[in-house]
Amino acid sequence: MTAQAPLNSFTITQRQLGSAASVLKLDPGILELLLWPMREIHVRIPVRMDNGSVRVFEGFRVHYNFARGPCKGGIRFHPEETVDTVRALAAWMTWKTAVMDLPLGGGKGGVICNPKEMSDGELQRLSRGYLRAIAHYISPEIDIPAPDVYTNPQIMAWMLDEYEGIVGRSAPGVITGKPLPLGGSAGRGDATARGGMYCLCQACKLLGLDPQGATCAIQGSGNAGQFAHLLGERLLGLKVVAVSDSKGGIYNPLGLPAKEVVAYKERVGSVVGFPGAESITNAELLELPVDILIPAAIENQITAENAPRIKAKIIAELANGPTTPEADELLFENEIFVIPDFLCNAGGVTVSHLEQVQNAMMYYWTAEEVHEKLERKMTAAFHAVHQTAQEHRVHNRLGAYLVAVQRVAAAMRLRGWA
Repeated sequence: MTAQAPLNSFTITQRQLGSAASVLKLDPGILELLLWPMREIHVRIPVRMDNGSVRVFEGFRVHYNFARGPCKGGIRFHPEETVDTVRALAAWMTWKTAVMDLPLGGGKGGVICNPKEMSDGELQRLSRGYLRAIAHYISPEIDIPAPDVYTNPQIMAWMLDEYEGIVGRSAPGVITGKPLPLGGSAGRGDATARGGMYCLCQACKLLGLDPQGATCAIQGSGNAGQFAHLLGERLLGLKVVAVSDSKGGIYNPLGLPAKEVVAYKERVGSVVGFPGAESITNAELLELPVDILIPAAIENQITAENAPRIKAKIIAELANGPTTPEADELLFENEIFVIPDFLCNAGGVTVSHLEQVQNAMMYYWTAEEVHEKLERKMTAAFHAVHQTAQEHRVHNRLGAYLVAVQRVAAAMRLRGWA
């Protein structure tokens, strides 16, 4: 049997956009402009390694669309990074900022590297080198990077310092996701998962599902997955019965206590082997008989092949692109309520925008104030998407696209781009 080629995330985003364009009867000129990034930067970054050799790393920064404002999006350090992945993520950021009604466009960046095999010194030199390579294409008014996969607040701090050295002035608003002492925002660390929990709360109300004691499986134990476990348990009263990471998963129908699982992973390096739980695969986790499924790992996990076996009533997508277009249709037919990724995981960019606002006014809110503003934005976006999906009798992902694409297209028309 011939191995199936991996799904291309950017091709999927273009297909999803095409579906929305058909419903909206979008002008062909606007559609053509939205199908591709408006600007791409490809860079080569020489880095002196600890052993004295020089390695050259390849990096990207994609400005997908800036009709509604400066581009916004994270930077990934990953050994399997590709420009198509970065394009897809930049497109999703365009729709994400639009569906949240933020005055921003969409962008994304990436460097092909394996940070797990690099020292702190090598990472710092790579981070500063990448920033120098893209410095003329970013600013608070052009493009504002942030952390993403395998980058963190410390890496953002190095990049901020490098940028300010280039421009010769303080510019905290050029990068978000910074450490608090450098102008970061309270409430940023758990914002992606917290925003997803606010959406999940609204979905439970719509479906008449009491989240207190509702069973939940979480695929992925990174930042979003771990905070979903902690906050789902604390804020909603969910009973999380399964979690996983890249090495495998664990299952206990009686529940998995969040703090103990997180502490175990930090100590051991994986959730696998957690006492009192049975081992399961990531694929098996997706098909468990639970009320709520939270994909918080990587893309293309729910496909036409396994979608018919999904038993959850609600899927809350904290990962980017976890569901293929074919699977979307099957889940919709089976009346499974999907909270689509660029709505469900938009808490991160929403608090990043709040960080920008705080940097600009040089006044900072408490975590409680940030949480309140985030909940208000997530709730408004959730209902806008659900109402649009109901009006057009389509699934929620297409509903989210309709909301977002209409907003971006309106800005493009007003600018005279089409």
